[in-house]
Amino acid sequence: MTPLSSPFPQSAARFPAEWAPHRATWLAWPHHEPDWPGKFDTIPWVYAEIVRVLHAHEAVEILCANEDVRENAARVLGAHGVDMRRVQLHPVPTDRVWTRDSAPTAVRHPDGRIEWIGWAFNAWAKYHNYAHDACVADRIAQLSGLPLRRAVRPDTGAPLVLEGGGIETNGEGVLLVTEEWLLSPEQVRNPGMRRGDYERAFAQYLGIDRTIWLGRSCAGDDTHGHIDDVARFTDEHTIVLAYEPDPADANHEASADNLRRLELAARDVPGGLRVVTLPFPRAVIMDGQRLPASYANFYIANDVVLVPTFNDRRDRDALATLAGLFPTREVIGIHAVDLVWGLGTLHCLTQQEPVGV
Repeated sequence: MTPLSSPFPQSAARFPAEWAPHRATWLAWPHHEPDWPGKFDTIPWVYAEIVRVLHAHEAVEILCANEDVRENAARVLGAHGVDMRRVQLHPVPTDRVWTRDSAPTAVRHPDGRIEWIGWAFNAWAKYHNYAHDACVADRIAQLSGLPLRRAVRPDTGAPLVLEGGGIETNGEGVLLVTEEWLLSPEQVRNPGMRRGDYERAFAQYLGIDRTIWLGRSCAGDDTHGHIDDVARFTDEHTIVLAYEPDPADANHEASADNLRRLELAARDVPGGLRVVTLPFPRAVIMDGQRLPASYANFYIANDVVLVPTFNDRRDRDALATLAGLFPTREVIGIHAVDLVWGLGTLHCLTQQEPVGV
């Protein structure tokens, strides 16, 4: 891809695409029962299936909130036939298990060195119990032996609050975010920060040349705007967009707006952008609540893509679309009807550590 020019000073290090080779995937073993009321007992078994697939392709590092959680993880993983030589269980306290958001984000320097960028974490400006999760970035840096650089606001110098589920890159300096996440008056992460401030921070910490702002995420998203439920890069020039054609559905208006924004943005990106639409599953409802069920919350690992599925006829269409976009990787569906009751699925609970030198 031809480099873009950025109006802001850029880091020499760059946020690599998710498909770049991984050393490991970081997870946190489920233990916070209120996140899955009435369904918690099934969740460790879903995690075990995720780890069973992942550990055949890369190391898996799992944070365990206490010794009881560690013992449960070892028992359930053993029952699933997981080779524990490829999995490490680390005693690290956590409040919740959405590691995409509490963990740091990796960047790669030109010489191949990997560095973690540590964002401040405030539980999506929504929950109060996050003291342990706010320390996860430091613990992952210690356990991985990689340096951690703490991000600060370019306008005030205060800690910069961001989550990994809100940022999506092609690895070549283009970033996707939503206005709902960073610019709306609800669940405000960084009061007073404006569009240009965020773009300056993305350039400074992630080496971003161009930020593409979409509008909103999907119905049921309690993060208030994470990109990883609606738009993902599958290669340097291709974005897969969750799109709902039914005007009566709550996802239609936002997804149609996001499609228009991407079509306009494609004109300004050297080499262009191809937008491929991905269906939403039928609405997943629990206790009268619409859940953020989306096939776009897939996770790209070494030689494999894990895709949430929802016992829906559209599962097959979504898997086929993604298989066509990842022809060199195995595409595997992971049952997520129970998992999404926690208001997140596969991408939300994973964080990649790229291969470094």
